[in-house]
Amino acid sequence: MARLRKKACIALFLFTLFVFGTMMGLRTLKPSDGFSDLAPGLGLLPMIGGRMDRRSVSQDVVSSPGQVRAKVVLSNSGPEGTIFYDVHIFYSVWYGNPSMDGKYMHWDHVLVPHWDPKIAASYPKGRHMPPEDIGSSFYPELGPYSSRDPDVLESHMEQIGAAAAGVLVLSWYPPGLADDNGEPTEDLVPSVLDAAHRHNLKVAFHLQPYRGRSDHSVHDNIKYIIDRYGDHGAFYKFTSSTGNILPLFYIYDSYLTPPENWSDLLHPTGSHSLRGTAYDSVFIALIVEERHKHDILAGGFDGMYTYFASNGFSFGSSHQNWIAVKAFCDGNNLLFIPSAGPGYIDTAVRPWNNHNTRNRVNGRYYETALQAALNVRPEIVTITSFNEWHEGTQIERAVPKKTVTRLYLDYQPHQPEHYLELTRRWAEQFNKEKETWLM
Repeated sequence: MARLRKKACIALFLFTLFVFGTMMGLRTLKPSDGFSDLAPGLGLLPMIGGRMDRRSVSQDVVSSPGQVRAKVVLSNSGPEGTIFYDVHIFYSVWYGNPSMDGKYMHWDHVLVPHWDPKIAASYPKGRHMPPEDIGSSFYPELGPYSSRDPDVLESHMEQIGAAAAGVLVLSWYPPGLADDNGEPTEDLVPSVLDAAHRHNLKVAFHLQPYRGRSDHSVHDNIKYIIDRYGDHGAFYKFTSSTGNILPLFYIYDSYLTPPENWSDLLHPTGSHSLRGTAYDSVFIALIVEERHKHDILAGGFDGMYTYFASNGFSFGSSHQNWIAVKAFCDGNNLLFIPSAGPGYIDTAVRPWNNHNTRNRVNGRYYETALQAALNVRPEIVTITSFNEWHEGTQIERAVPKKTVTRLYLDYQPHQPEHYLELTRRWAEQFNKEKETWLM
């Protein structure tokens, strides 16, 4: 009898231990978000806790009368429902066509030769000939449009709103300057701001590299933009952790300027510092190589973003590195803003670059990237891109098209708005998860 009681006690002890261990294990699991099966293994990655004392956080917006949620940035008045001001999407206005501009711009993009003449000799040369042959592997539903067309701007704002992205990040060059394949577009900024405002969207600026760009010229650029557009209703601003409302700027290819030069602009003691002035802002630098995170910190930036939509192309664009970069940013009071994209293919303009192509897999690549972004608990997610057609990262509506010489890629078996719908779904998921992070 004693032996039976002893066995029963042992069994009860083991059962209790099993139940205790099971309960403790369940407590450590992340609640299912319903999307983990789309990115096998990503749901098991450890979460890096977000710090609440960063220099800047997303601007609070009232989500319902009398209610304000810290850092959950949304508006209930956006097209097709809620839009989210912590989802930013890169946007270009460099396209032109004969009816609006007298000629095609960017759709007729040159075939960029490889820097090695021996390799370049193996690939075609010249430029594209719109409208049937354009500098993209996809074909836009709006055709080879002009960014100056008011109807195109309206359509774009409707699509961005449908995707629930609250902030479009406008590629910007100073007056009179442009990229190598386009013409100046600074005069378009008021039209973009007005169109965005009509759709309850905000506009941030993506400062592009140009000949002679330096910390001094960027100082002048920031003053110009804020003086000219800072009072517009669509001009995007953050609310800092100290309660200051500050503009936000993305600085593309920031690594081209040495960190000691940036320090003169972005450190409070810099020789021409913007800190503490009417032009103080939140400055976000581009991380490409791993060493850039130290340069970004030394330069006085407020955070870093990854931009490129080709997973594995660079250290910064590799999803597997985002947790480590986020930990570095958390440890140094910086924002980490990952960039997710639906795919990548730029062989229509760089025919030798097929090794960086990333197939969309009917949207699964995009969802994997978005899940990787959410796994690091960012305060902002950027989307690359709305309409960078040359690199095939667009979520703008595209249609099937076949010509005598070209067979364009498309979104089939899905509809042209497939990637807009995916973006909305994940934007909603992002903000649902952010509410649990804050609790």
